[in-house]
Amino acid sequence: MRGERASDERPHIWVGDTPWPVRLVPHAQSRRYRLVFDGARGELRLTLPRRASAARAIKWASEQQDWLAEQVGKTVAPVQVGPGTALPLFGMERRIEWTATAPRAVRAEGDRLSVGGPAETVGRRLERWLKAAALDIMTRESREIAARAGLTVGRVGVGDPRSRWGSCTHDGDLRYSWRLVMAPDHVRRATVAHEVAHLRHMDHSAAFHALVDDLHDGDVGAARAWLRREGRGLHRYRFG
Repeated sequence: MRGERASDERPHIWVGDTPWPVRLVPHAQSRRYRLVFDGARGELRLTLPRRASAARAIKWASEQQDWLAEQVGKTVAPVQVGPGTALPLFGMERRIEWTATAPRAVRAEGDRLSVGGPAETVGRRLERWLKAAALDIMTRESREIAARAGLTVGRVGVGDPRSRWGSCTHDGDLRYSWRLVMAPDHVRRATVAHEVAHLRHMDHSAAFHALVDDLHDGDVGAARAWLRREGRGLHRYRFG
């Protein structure tokens, strides 16, 4: 799984279920591996001794998952969600329009998210609404995509992991980051196809990637590129 090549020919390291490109830098004076995350370029830079094995270096780097998740996750400034905040939903920016006398329930209306009730609880109510929407949508999509491939899905759940967008257990249970509901539809569906494909292939082999391509109705590479470029920004929104 870790340290394999993604859909293009550049070396990648998997951080959770997201492949991040790696730029290998052989250095004559280097005596050990050195891994740096370049947030501006959206890539990892791995320095290694000139005669060292690139495959072994990538394997070592891919094992640093805690450090990798921390580096990837802190590249954007946090946004406290509340009245007036611009928040993405299905890839489109929506402005939170709050009126004290409006209904407390969140309503999506064009480019607005309308909500009433106490201003201090707007963020928490938005989070609950987004989680419920994410669970409903990705449960339905998971079962629809799996049915087309003759696969059976167990339970579907959502959480808020920082290092991966989805996971699949050997029992067929799927779990997703609820923040995918903020991403464009094609990105979310590609992630669902990725996890559904794990019901048949618990790896990132060529057969696995071929199945993902068959299950997804769009460009898988474009969806992965979006998550590499924009995905960490979805974690900057704070609702409490």
